[in-house]
Amino acid sequence: MLSYDAVLFDVDGTLLDSAPGILSTLREVFHTMGTDITGVDLMRYVGPPLRKTFAEYYTDEAEIERATELYRSSYAVRGCHMCKPYPGAAEMLRRLKAAGLTLCTATSKPTQVVTPILEEQGLAPLLDLIAGASMDKSRDTKTQVVQYVLDQPLLQGKRALMVGDRHDDMRGAAACGLDAAAVLYGYGSREELAPFSPKLYVASCEQLADLLLGESV
Repeated sequence: MLSYDAVLFDVDGTLLDSAPGILSTLREVFHTMGTDITGVDLMRYVGPPLRKTFAEYYTDEAEIERATELYRSSYAVRGCHMCKPYPGAAEMLRRLKAAGLTLCTATSKPTQVVTPILEEQGLAPLLDLIAGASMDKSRDTKTQVVQYVLDQPLLQGKRALMVGDRHDDMRGAAACGLDAAAVLYGYGSREELAPFSPKLYVASCEQLADLLLGESV
């Protein structure tokens, strides 16, 4: 049986299907910036930090920051409402919380951006800590976010598992010495996640809860 006291959840592609709003906002930003994205698979940018995405297109730091600000301004108005919890996500959190596990987020979305989204979707009350990136560059990578969560008082002395759907989640977990669970219902593929040797793969929120609670058949 798996034995963890705490679970750190990625949000986009793990708790929430948020691709529609993210993709729509990215297209808008690239259009505003005059950047041709014909033939580009924008799905690969769902999950990783914004600045990392825009750095693939702009070398000037000021342009990266402008694109980031354009994205956040637009996303706050429209894109943030274009998401929904994955099937079984709320019930998974309820089951894990009832079993006494500490539940946190570790997302590349800034904390002040993701908090109202999780509140709107009804998941915030089921989490003990909502944590993400900072608005500036001081806590911008998934590794920095994961470490920030692990440094919080409620995580001290607890064995934690990182749950996510992209390579950044797996990399952040490995860098911080955590086991990782790779979800296959999100935006990453098994091929993307396999090189990081996750502790387990899950095909649904229900399966993750079953495995963590020792209730799988």
